[in-house]
Order: sequence, then structure tokens, then C-alpha cells
Amino acid sequence: MKLTADETVRFDEFARACDLVAAYFGETIDDVALEAPVSRPQLVAVLARVQLGGRQFAIDGALPERDVLYRSNDETVLWLEPGFWTGIRERHGLEVAERRAARDVHRRLLESIVGEPSATGSETEPFVLIERFERNR
Repeated sequence: MKLTADETVRFDEFARACDLVAAYFGETIDDVALEAPVSRPQLVAVLARVQLGGRQFAIDGALPERDVLYRSNDETVLWLEPGFWTGIRERHGLEVAERRAARDVHRRLLESIVGEPSATGSETEPFVLIERFERNR
């Protein structure tokens, strides 16, 4: 399946990414989907695309170490420079509502990990990279 104009993934890899984000973000997806004009399945698919793209950023070294706020075996939490989510929207051809909903899922999770809602203001771009991807290459 085509992830972006320049990137493709196998459908089974995309399906695993959907399962992974649904399990990892859990009720946060439900909460955001209730408030946004985006369905739960649509939001899961968007989050899976973002995770697959984020994983590629990490492999390419495009996620700066200085932006890492927290790291565990399960996730890497980052505060990125403004424009990250706009770039995600453009790269993946997302609607504005899809981008906002996906960003909100990441922001809410970051706030729950960090415990400081004020630290995730509009001047930062929250991103949580889930580290539990299986590598089938």
C-alpha cells in the first residue's frame, strides 16, 4: 500500500501498525474520536500512517536526540519543532481534521506521561514513537 508519494509498505505491516496504535493509545483514541469529526477507524489508520512515517524518520536519523523528552523500551516521547504535524499532513495527504485529531492523541498521551499540560503548548509538536514494531525485512 502507498504510505506517501515516495513510500510504500506491505498491507500486513500496515495492519500490524493499526493494531499496535489501537492497543497503545487505547481509550485516548476513543476520547478524541468522540470530540473530532473523525471516526475511530479513520483515526487509527491515520495514527498507523504517522507511526510508520515516524519509524522511518527515526531510522533516517531525522528525529533529533535533543527533542527526546522520555524514552523507554515501549516508546520515545518527543517535543519537536513547530511544523512537524503540518509536514505530516502534507506528506500523508491528511485532512486538517485528521491531523488535528492525531496530534491531539499524541498531545494527550504526552501530557499523561509528563504530567504537565502546560508543557505541551502550541509552540511544541508532541510525537510519541512506539518502539514495539516487529521488523520483517
